[in-house]
Amino acid sequence: MSRLNEANVTLAHEIIARYPKPKSALIPLLHLAQEQEGWVTDEAMAHLAELVGVTPAEVKGTCTFYEMFKLHPTGRYMVNICTNIACQVLGGEELLHHAEETLGIRPGGTTDDGMFTLEDVECIAACTEAPCLQVNYRFGLRLSNDDFDQMIADLREHGRSDQLITANPGEEIPSHGTLGLTRQHLTEERTGGIVAPELVTEAPVWLTSEPTQEGE
Repeated sequence: MSRLNEANVTLAHEIIARYPKPKSALIPLLHLAQEQEGWVTDEAMAHLAELVGVTPAEVKGTCTFYEMFKLHPTGRYMVNICTNIACQVLGGEELLHHAEETLGIRPGGTTDDGMFTLEDVECIAACTEAPCLQVNYRFGLRLSNDDFDQMIADLREHGRSDQLITANPGEEIPSHGTLGLTRQHLTEERTGGIVAPELVTEAPVWLTSEPTQEGE
């Protein structure tokens, strides 16, 4: 359990600088904290509160609103199996039960080796590809029980699986908390000239512009 490390403090200040108000950076900062530890620690939330000028309670209130932020240790791989209506009709519940047997845990549990955490989740927006799941938010579509077992075996042995959709086929799946492998760095001239609302003195251009005649 820890606060942000030195490298992430530097990155946090870069992220905060993109926003007209520091607290507007809270969600990407929570992702940064989760990437560091795999979950969001109390110490990290207190540190974020200091960085953006709010209370730790405000940070926790934001953190607990979103399902993707975890307040307890998780496995290296977060396995989210959808059991909403489309997946339920096409075998999502059965796939979840099979996953419980394969991993030896119930939803919300983590395997003894710390490799996998299993969750029963609502719709993950792939209804035409049911039954589906995500591993660290990488999709697996139209999976059979055998597909699931092969995916777990591949992740254990190689850290990747052909059952999962990734930007580069065959790439290693990063540990839980890492959403992307390429981080965006914005220089000041690329931030869009965003200013705090109280500093805006002119109406938006789209409100003040005159309609043009066809052909002009």
